[in-house]
Amino acid sequence: MKRIGLLLLLLAGCTQPPDPRGVRPDEVLLQVAATGRAEARPDEARLTVGVSTNAPSASAASAGNNAAMARVSAALARLGVKPDDIQTRSVTLGRVDYGPGRGGYRAENMVEVRIRDVRQAGPAISAATEAGGNVVSGPDLHASDPERAKNAAYAAAYKAARARAEVYATAAGLKVERVIAIRDGSGQPPVPWYVGDARGAVAQSVAAPPPVHAGASTYEVQVHADFALGR
Repeated sequence: MKRIGLLLLLLAGCTQPPDPRGVRPDEVLLQVAATGRAEARPDEARLTVGVSTNAPSASAASAGNNAAMARVSAALARLGVKPDDIQTRSVTLGRVDYGPGRGGYRAENMVEVRIRDVRQAGPAISAATEAGGNVVSGPDLHASDPERAKNAAYAAAYKAARARAEVYATAAGLKVERVIAIRDGSGQPPVPWYVGDARGAVAQSVAAPPPVHAGASTYEVQVHADFALGR
């Protein structure tokens, strides 16, 4: 009985609890962080277009603003912008307590416009301002399917992490045995461009559309991976 008890005690001393990090006693844990990048050409633009109208009375400011905004919406529609691509962001009416228009009223109406063809962003800005829009912000250019580019960036990030793990393992005289874990490591709004008062915008001569260059958007992501190294 004494020998059996001693053997059980020795076996219990040789048994080690599992490593909470996921590595075996003969393995080395390596934690790597890597960055991946992918580019996508923007195919969509978003603009904030609005009308700001000053008038002596609240009703006059509101009526003038509504009329100007209707002209802006019609101009965008003629350019091919669909109703579902125009969304109201804010409608305000208030008394002016400072500046040249003090004592009068100012009405403002801002909408976000989605342009499904980046090449139409410049003409859309031109059409909106010629129709009476006097507040323009943007364009914000981006890919309509950003997940495709992000997925490519994640794949590149993991490949970089795996390559780095291979370098560490080789330098240490080891090899990558297995992957323990993979973890995802994943501004200031644009300044409005003021064109002028809505009452004078309609009378302005037609100007060439501002140039809008799509360029390429870069998506950058980070991945953390844990590898088990062994001999």
